[in-house]
Amino acid sequence: MQQPVLTYLERLRDIALDQHGLVTFAQAIASGIPQPQLAQLVARGRIDRIAHGVYRIPQVPETPYDLYHRAVLWTGVPEACLSHETALLAWDISDINPESIHLTVGSKRRLRRAGGQHYIIHHEDIEPEHISWWQGIPIVDIPTSVRQCIDWGIPSYIISQALDRGKKTGGLLVSEIEILSERLAQRDNGK
Repeated sequence: MQQPVLTYLERLRDIALDQHGLVTFAQAIASGIPQPQLAQLVARGRIDRIAHGVYRIPQVPETPYDLYHRAVLWTGVPEACLSHETALLAWDISDINPESIHLTVGSKRRLRRAGGQHYIIHHEDIEPEHISWWQGIPIVDIPTSVRQCIDWGIPSYIISQALDRGKKTGGLLVSEIEILSERLAQRDNGK
């Protein structure tokens, strides 16, 4: 029995189903869609170009997480993940409400692309064991996000709240809380 041939739009939709309706230029090309065909899909209104190298597939329903996934995909780098204040918000362990989406990319990466005015890009090499998934989006784990927020200068009451809620939800081990509490105390006493 012969396999059905997927149209270019069906290929894009298959990728987009796991990414909140989004596909990158590189993913489209890797799936075998020629660049002129991709441009033609945009020109005909079949897909929407929403950021540099990022496309929205209208056949996939929008979700509240689209803007976070869009931010990660916008970077165009495989190690990009949500981090810092955005991770605290995502893990729901504090009442923080960041104005921008925080992303971390490798320490040697330099992003030079338009459309990132609502993003704060941090440069750090994060070990794979400290990357997790939230709503299908790469994100730093809870201990890493708290450490980043301490170093970033987030107010102590927010960090204390994150430590307390992290303990209650099981997202932080007692040993991690001790290390992070000491780091916070050193930061606050250093001022």
